[in-house]
Amino acid sequence: MRKSILGLSAIALLSAISTPALAEDAPAAEPFKITGNVALVSDYRFRGFSQSSQNAAIQGGITATHDSGFYVGTWGSSITFAGGTEIDLFAGWSKAITPGVTLDVGLLYYLYPKHGGGDTDFFEPYVNLTGAIGPATLKVGVNYGWSQDALANLKTGVGNSDEIYIHAEPSLAIPGTPFGVNGHLGYASSDAFPGGTDGEVVDWSLGATATYKMLTFGVSYVDTNEPGFIRGSDAAVVFSLTAAF
Repeated sequence: MRKSILGLSAIALLSAISTPALAEDAPAAEPFKITGNVALVSDYRFRGFSQSSQNAAIQGGITATHDSGFYVGTWGSSITFAGGTEIDLFAGWSKAITPGVTLDVGLLYYLYPKHGGGDTDFFEPYVNLTGAIGPATLKVGVNYGWSQDALANLKTGVGNSDEIYIHAEPSLAIPGTPFGVNGHLGYASSDAFPGGTDGEVVDWSLGATATYKMLTFGVSYVDTNEPGFIRGSDAAVVFSLTAAF
């Protein structure tokens, strides 16, 4: 999952000397904005772990945003477990709380509609803060999943566990070019599957992007601190091609 980027549209203001007729003729701003994307990735990595058995995956999502800051959307990907499909439903609120700093709070629901039995679906609230200075951006956040049936305790095999994920994503758009660089650092703690083999996982990535019109090509080096014998948690170079609309 699953990061949704909420675009902020600029509003053109009429000058103080505009006549009333001009103000009345100006079209009203639409209160809702619909954005979406489709992507092809060489490997679907979620918090460092492959969800597609290190094979290619098709992904896509759509988000409706109100000018109040509230939004709702869905995102999906092909996977190689739980019936082959992951659908994420999310809703939240995002707004600038001070110039250059945006607060984003919401709730994620991970849904596997063809899981074929067993408990797979779970909720995860999140809080993110994003700060921007010129072309540089830093996003930090935390996701928390309370004890749920899908978060079975892997250590004891009895009962459920909660989980927490703390992350940071710096990025830099190179001025005057279509290129950008980005990074990611995450820490997961849980006795369920998000915590890996020993209850704690660190994952990281470093990547670059190139954008042409509605298309973005990306390449990232992804890795975790999990043992190398766990397939899909070792280092990999992941490619992506995304079309935004």
